[in-house]
Amino acid sequence: MHQRKSKKILIYFFLFLIIGSLNNKNLININFAKINEITVKGLDDKNNLELMENLKFLKLNNLFFLKKKDITDIINSNNLVENYSVYKKYPSTINIEIDKAKFLAQLKKDNKLYLLGSNGRLIEKTNYKDNIPFIFGDFNNKNFFELKDVIDKSSFDYGDIKNFFFFKSGRWDIETKNGLLIKLPKDNLKKSFQFLNSILNQDKEKKIIKIDLRQYNQIIIYE
Repeated sequence: MHQRKSKKILIYFFLFLIIGSLNNKNLININFAKINEITVKGLDDKNNLELMENLKFLKLNNLFFLKKKDITDIINSNNLVENYSVYKKYPSTINIEIDKAKFLAQLKKDNKLYLLGSNGRLIEKTNYKDNIPFIFGDFNNKNFFELKDVIDKSSFDYGDIKNFFFFKSGRWDIETKNGLLIKLPKDNLKKSFQFLNSILNQDKEKKIIKIDLRQYNQIIIYE
C-alpha cells in the first residue's frame, strides 16, 4: 500500500515538472526553432529587401509560435502586394511568396501620376513604360472594377483600350487605340458589350468612329 502511494507521488511529481516546463517562458526561448532566416520572393529586389528589413524583428522569435497575423500589416503596407503565402521551414526559416498586383491603368491625382493595381491600390508611377489605359474623371474603385469585370467577361479586348472617361452621372466612355469612341450607358453594361461586340464583328472593313449605346433600345453608329 505504501509503495503504491510512493509511485503515485513520484508520477505526480514528474507531471508537475513537465507542466511547469511547458509554461516556462525561459524554456520557450531556447535555441530550438528560433528564426534566423527570412526570405521574400515575388517583388523586385528593392521591395523584397525592404520587406525583409521590416521583418527583421521576428528573428530569434520561436518559429513554432509564429502566426500569419503577426506579419500581415507589414506585408500589406506594400501597395504592390496582391496576395501572399507564408511557409515555415523548420528549424529556423520563414519563406514568404508574394503575388504582385498587375497594373491595369494609370491616372493623375494631386498632380502626380499613379498606376492602379489589380488589388485596388495606387502606386506612384516612376519608370513604368508599358502601354496601359489612362483614366480620366473622378471615379472610385467600385466604378472601375465593375466595368473591368464586364469587359473581361466579354470578347472585347481590354488591350485595345487607350482611355477611360468617367462622368459624374456614373457612366463611362471608352476610347480605343484605333480611335473608336464608345459611349456606354450607366446600367446594363453586360448587354451593351454584347451589342458592341456584335457590331464590331459584323463588318470589320467599315471605319466606325463612334458607337453610342447610351439609350437602352437605340444604337447610333457614326462612320
